[in-house]
Amino acid sequence: MVVGVCQISLSLPGVSSLKAKRSIVRKVLDRTANRFNVAAAEVGQLDAHGQSTLGFAVVSNDRRHANSMLDSIAAFVEGSADAVVLNLSTELLSLGELADWTG
Repeated sequence: MVVGVCQISLSLPGVSSLKAKRSIVRKVLDRTANRFNVAAAEVGQLDAHGQSTLGFAVVSNDRRHANSMLDSIAAFVEGSADAVVLNLSTELLSLGELADWTG
């Protein structure tokens, strides 16, 4: 099993209230989660008006597939007209097979 995570720091130009920020962030998170069927959340800079950090997670049985998904997610978020990507980091974690517990 492979778990892939992606953390994306965004700048939100022209945003001067938390209400406006939440609207943009929610739109990016919802569209990304729906399009790629991944877990998505705002994970940092929760009270900063003009910035946000988003986190995405995928689970796959193939390392190349997980990496491809993270690349696609990053490209999709970068294509958002309302936000500018400041920083992006990804990580893949490979986990071994679980033992067969037959109690």
